[in-house]
Formats: sequence, structure tokens, C-alpha cells
Amino acid sequence: MTGDHLYVYGIVEDEELELDVEGVGGAERIYTVTTGGLSAVVSDIDTTDPERTTEAMEAHDRVLKAILEDRTVVPMSFGMAFKDERTLRNVLGGGKRAFRKALDEVEGTVELGVKLVGDADADLRRDPAREEARDRLEPIAVDVVGNDLFSDRLLVNDSYLVDRDDRVAFDEAVGALEQDLDGVVVQYTGPFAPYNFVDIRIGAEQ
Repeated sequence: MTGDHLYVYGIVEDEELELDVEGVGGAERIYTVTTGGLSAVVSDIDTTDPERTTEAMEAHDRVLKAILEDRTVVPMSFGMAFKDERTLRNVLGGGKRAFRKALDEVEGTVELGVKLVGDADADLRRDPAREEARDRLEPIAVDVVGNDLFSDRLLVNDSYLVDRDDRVAFDEAVGALEQDLDGVVVQYTGPFAPYNFVDIRIGAEQ
């Protein structure tokens, strides 16, 4: 896709980057716009209000996963598009302190998801299951946040921020947890960009 506007996936350290992955709207070129020691990973787009379709959201996540393979990224939420490069550079400059702080906080990490799904007696086991999971996994992680329990059978829905160097130890701890918890299914997902561990809100002049 070509267009006069820029779609932003995330913020990384100052670097020139091009990724061989299809972006939002079928964009074939994923590249960076850099200012003040920060680089926004972007693609061209023909609108500042992209439609929130499943295909578009999957493309957004696909680009973030490609970025995440060998670098730290502060992810932007879906739909962050700017009318031109000048506007984007102004936003990067104005938010430099917040972006830098967020990058420092998640440097060298990935986000991993752990859900524990129980049986019909899930309500009686929610607190013990959460305590067991946290006791085993939290010491290996940098941070943890609890997410919504959107199902009666969902005992635990946690996101962990984990150093890349500790991935093997964390994987093994999740495996051991699954073996030791009777009547509980462990759903282990990731790695993801650390959405749950950064709080960046920026506005696009459209």
C-alpha cells in the first residue's frame, strides 16, 4: 500500500530498520522514522483512521512480533496513524521522555501470558491456583499484572514481563506448574510486545 500518511507500530532505539513483513493495509515496506534518538517503526497508509478489522489487527501484531525477534519495542495500540512525517516527528520529540522511560523499563524483555482454566469447581480453586502460579513464576519474572477473568472457569489470567535470558527457566516453570496442578489446563502464550507494562498515550494530529 502507498499513501501520504504514516501508520505506527511501535518505538525502538535509534536505528534504520526495514522488515520483510506485510503491514496494515497490505503495506509492503516497514521502515523507521527517527528523531531525538528514537525510531518509530512505520508503514505508509492512505488514511488516518484505519478500520479495525481482524486482518488489520493481525497485521499490526505480525509486525510487532517481527520487531520483537531481536530488539526491544514499546508497542503502540492499533490504529495510531499520523497525517505526515513532520507530525510524527513532533510527537516523538514531545514524548521523548515518556518513550525513553518506557524503553528503559522493558529493555531486553518480552511479555508472556499464563492462563489457568479450571473445571466446574473453578470458583473454589481460583485463589489457591493464583497463589501457586504466582509463587512459582513471579520470582523468575521482572513484573506481573493480573488481567480480567472473563470466564467463570478462568482461574488465572496473568501477564508476565520476562527477561529474554530467563525465557528457558520461565518455560520450564510453566511446564512444571502444568504437571502439578490437577484438573487445570494451562494456556501459555507469547512472546508478545509488552503492552501490559507500558502506559503510553499519544495523540495524532489528523
